[in-house]
Amino acid sequence: MGESVPLLPERMAARGGREVKLMNGGGATGWWRDLAREGGKVGRVALPMAAVSLSQYAVQVASNMMVGHLPGVLPLSASAIATSLATVSGFSLLVRKLLIRIGQDPLISKETGRYIAWLIPALFAYAVSQPLTKFLQSQSLIIPMLWSSIATLLLHIPLCWLLVFKTSLGFIGASLAISLSYWLNVIMLAAYIRYSSACKETRSPPTVEAFKGVGLFLRLALPSALMLCFEWWSFEILILVSGLLPKPELQTSVLSICLTTITLMYTIPYGLGAAASTRVANELGAGNPEGARSAVRIVMTIAALEASIITSSLLASQHIVGYAYSSDKEVVSYVNAMVPFVCVSVAADSLQGVLSGIARGSGWQHLGAYVNLGSFYLVGIPTALFLGFVLKMEGKGLWMGISCGSVVQFLLLAVITFFSNWPKMSEKARERVFSEELSDKEALESDGSVSV
Repeated sequence: MGESVPLLPERMAARGGREVKLMNGGGATGWWRDLAREGGKVGRVALPMAAVSLSQYAVQVASNMMVGHLPGVLPLSASAIATSLATVSGFSLLVRKLLIRIGQDPLISKETGRYIAWLIPALFAYAVSQPLTKFLQSQSLIIPMLWSSIATLLLHIPLCWLLVFKTSLGFIGASLAISLSYWLNVIMLAAYIRYSSACKETRSPPTVEAFKGVGLFLRLALPSALMLCFEWWSFEILILVSGLLPKPELQTSVLSICLTTITLMYTIPYGLGAAASTRVANELGAGNPEGARSAVRIVMTIAALEASIITSSLLASQHIVGYAYSSDKEVVSYVNAMVPFVCVSVAADSLQGVLSGIARGSGWQHLGAYVNLGSFYLVGIPTALFLGFVLKMEGKGLWMGISCGSVVQFLLLAVITFFSNWPKMSEKARERVFSEELSDKEALESDGSVSV
């Protein structure tokens, strides 16, 4: 639930109601005016969040690109398998034996084990950075995160280049550079929180009181985490499975490039989804269901426009995308052939990223978790395995299958959003706000009676 800021107080409902009345009139001119107004609200959250996400993920992309330009395809395929397994399992020390037992190429498995060992420090850095990031995001302190992410990226690129090309580490230097850069970002965020006056009012030592709302937090956070994990894991499982195809080094390298590309493109809908989550949560909490409905319509319009621009740009650069990741002509040719299928995933992700944010802001993350589970594990992965192995379409079949899962995910989320009962959700949101306020008041009264 990191994307949602505290809900607006009750006095905002009247103003929201006036805004909705204006939104419902004015014809075409009024619609464009409403689009510009809502676009401004969305942009203030979406653009910085997209930039933060883009610069943070670019650390990994930069490492992948440098590894891809090392001689041969093995370094890129090994790093691809290592990254995928790390994402699915949360990192493992038994990588080599595990991969060999599930049928992966022994040489790739050996190099994967070396790469992932140096990624382990990054796991701890990532775990520490997430609560720091959400602490700042909940206070709308996004600009410090942006500067920290940009500074980390600017330092990571030369560091990774030195470790990969100027030391004996080779492609292992890329994983070490990722770990060092992640910890550098943690240090900068922690220093800002510790010494910045902007965090003076919210900076406090941990107390037992902080755990009072853990039950409500888990009820909202776990479904949100499952929504994300079910989708991410399906794509990473695809990379692992591609290692069982003929020419595994080529297959894993190309599918890794495809996954890196769609993840990089997803940073924009991620920012839009964060803004949608905030706008919907605020309007529902303010008792303004029509405002929430209008925000959904306008944000989805922006998302559709963004999807059109990104997919068109990707298709236009179809024949040069592969060169950014690899110097191997066979890899580049394969990537060129995969770009149209990647565009399908990018378009679906652009729309479902916003719908997922709406789900978080509306409080129906549990439905989103079920949607992602069914879309990718009942449709996407089985279809991918059928096309890739039974029909022998190999990497293209695997990606086409998982793209089917993405399309089903978008359609299901769209149907749920379309038939949502916004007045009822607004009522539930306000009930949660009032119950939290009541419990806080009772806690303060209890503390006061004890002190007396």
